[in-house]
Amino acid sequence: MSKYTGAHALKTSLTSSTIALAAALTSTTAFAEEAPSSSAMATDAPTIFVVGQQDTPITVVPRGLSVSLGQEEFGAVNALNVEDLMKYAPNFFVRKRFAGDDNAVVALRGANSIQSARTIVMVDGFVVSNFLGNRWDFPPKWNVVGPAEVRQFDIVYGPYSARYGGNSMGGVISVTTQKPQETGAYATAQTIIMPFKEYGFEETFKGYSLEGGVNWTQKDGPWSVRVSGRHFENTGQSMTYNLLTATTGTGTAVTGAYVDPRLATPVFGAASPVNVTQDQARLRIGYETAGGWQIEALGMAWLTKQDLTDARSWLTNAATGAPVHQGKVSFGGRVWNATGLTLSKTRRTEYLVGLKLAGPAAGWDMTLNLSRYWIPKWDTRTSRDYATGVALGQGTQSRVNAPGWTAGDVTVERAFGQHKIAFGANANAYQTSTDSFATTNWEAATSPTYSTSTYGKTSLWGLWGEDAIDLGSSWVLTGGIRFDGWRAYDGGIAKLYSGARKDDRYPTRTGNSFSPKLSLQGELTDTLAVQMSLGTAKRFPTVGELYQGRFDDISQAIDPQSYDPNLRAERSQDANLILRHRSSKAQTTLSLFYQNIKDAIFSFSGLNQFGTVITSYKNVDRVRQYGVELMVEARSILVDGLDVDANLAWLDAKTVKNAANPAAEGVQFPRIPEWRSNGNIRYQVADPIKASLGWRYASRPNSDLFGLVRGDAYGFQTEYFTVDTRLTWQLNTSLELGAGIDNLFNDQAYVSHPLPQRTFVLDLKAKW
Repeated sequence: MSKYTGAHALKTSLTSSTIALAAALTSTTAFAEEAPSSSAMATDAPTIFVVGQQDTPITVVPRGLSVSLGQEEFGAVNALNVEDLMKYAPNFFVRKRFAGDDNAVVALRGANSIQSARTIVMVDGFVVSNFLGNRWDFPPKWNVVGPAEVRQFDIVYGPYSARYGGNSMGGVISVTTQKPQETGAYATAQTIIMPFKEYGFEETFKGYSLEGGVNWTQKDGPWSVRVSGRHFENTGQSMTYNLLTATTGTGTAVTGAYVDPRLATPVFGAASPVNVTQDQARLRIGYETAGGWQIEALGMAWLTKQDLTDARSWLTNAATGAPVHQGKVSFGGRVWNATGLTLSKTRRTEYLVGLKLAGPAAGWDMTLNLSRYWIPKWDTRTSRDYATGVALGQGTQSRVNAPGWTAGDVTVERAFGQHKIAFGANANAYQTSTDSFATTNWEAATSPTYSTSTYGKTSLWGLWGEDAIDLGSSWVLTGGIRFDGWRAYDGGIAKLYSGARKDDRYPTRTGNSFSPKLSLQGELTDTLAVQMSLGTAKRFPTVGELYQGRFDDISQAIDPQSYDPNLRAERSQDANLILRHRSSKAQTTLSLFYQNIKDAIFSFSGLNQFGTVITSYKNVDRVRQYGVELMVEARSILVDGLDVDANLAWLDAKTVKNAANPAAEGVQFPRIPEWRSNGNIRYQVADPIKASLGWRYASRPNSDLFGLVRGDAYGFQTEYFTVDTRLTWQLNTSLELGAGIDNLFNDQAYVSHPLPQRTFVLDLKAKW
């Protein structure tokens, strides 16, 4: 249960070391990239503020802090899944609990790790954000693409461009895949090994992946094709530990429970380790017309199997030595209930199809994206308890009925003298429906008997316009305005009463918003540049926030206390000041940000009028955050071939007003740390060999709205500090061998669930 003491020493010096590094590097002279000419017009791509690689243009509008990551950064990452490629970005965290976790939610700045609807994520311009809900189980659909296929990751923090809707309140992430440039092929084989030790676990979890693709480009012709796929298998550590609950009476005397002074009661068991298998297949077809139009079509299929069929109990009968998995037990002089162990299986099939057109039209540059994401099969089967699980007895089945979304956007832009005008429209429609059944055989879903349903839809459409005005001398002023119209409809729940299905509907909701934006950027000196951005955003509630009430069994209607019929949209006011200093070998960026959110949506738990604990989404009147981000990038610093990317962030995110319960006022908002630091050091050891050292750190956040739940164990949000290493050897022009260790010092941290312990990674990459 103890942590590596060397890691603690590194943590205590991390903040001062990063600041000292920034001061040292800022004093050197002229950065490699030249500043734009003072006579540059608005059409000449004015100065942008991007942290990271700048070999290729950023794919999202870089207003506010903007980060672009490319092959240089990716080569230093042990990328088990595609979202790993971003893990050293500034003030950034992905709630990834194990390799293959399909609930990997982004947290950047003050958008915490369960506020999934505050970030827009796109792959090649197609929306993969799951705005059917706003919590841990509505993450972006990262597996639309595999790690080996990614060309760059672009991240913009905050809602400073009118091009993006209110879900950009936290930021925008754009994933761009490799465009087929020539005929060839690539393949990657990877092995994952994680020894894990905690409570009754002392075993090694393993996994592997195989990824590859073939590119074809027509010689002297307009066509290009990529066919790619990935097979991934892994067993991750248990996500849930089971604690004994106090009761009365008598119970079987047992041994084997773990008394952890950090927890309220002893730990007696754990949910099954997560056995996950994922298969992905992708097809990308490109065509370029003689008139300069580029047409791209994308198709993706993703199949997931997730089995949790090995639940553990460490209890044994004190008299006979037989294992005990459930029931009343006597331990430590008290009587307890051992409950909660179940077995489950999930099968899911997902598809994405998209079409993109880009080219000139009547002197304007036009881009059109259309996409559809849907899940035709989503079947989860769970046993009632451990005994029924192993006996293939009673359980439940959850069938989600083809949830998904359709999204589209069109952009047209053109330069007129000192102006670059852009305007466009975008829209999306999200829908979901889930039916639950009771079954006599949980695994086979035998004799399903209908139980409950939830369903609902939302739609959102927006119009926007922007004007980038060249003020001369490298200064550009950009103003924008956005209008959004929102509708939530066809929402309801159903339940079985006296053998008949009873439905009750939620009222239809509508809303709209105007969101102005303003940004000024330019150069104060040859080495010092500045950008000031202002913006507002309005994020409308998702299906999951609106339509998750419960039936009142007495009135046989929706319990009015189980949801908020007047749930309001979140509204933010944002500001970001960026200063960037360049020198010959280093670039230092200082970012100051502020966000004021009115009517923040938060999930509350409490008792209804019948004494039943319910959870519903309510508005918090006002949440405010501000902070400072310091980023240092150095190339060939101190010695040739030594590159450093380091960042440090300080955040103050507090509930300012909560009229429903003022006890939350003045308290740090849940799951947002006060300090974050990520970074990566890369060194070219020899011509074919590269080594890297990365780190990720966050101080301990609150686990609840009132700041009363804090701890350093399972069930809490804890501090984490992980150090990662990687070594790559370019064997020849076609083969690269890589080996790495994530969480080198085996820091044990939790996002309620345990995070991965020390993990060994070995991969072989081939390219022809």
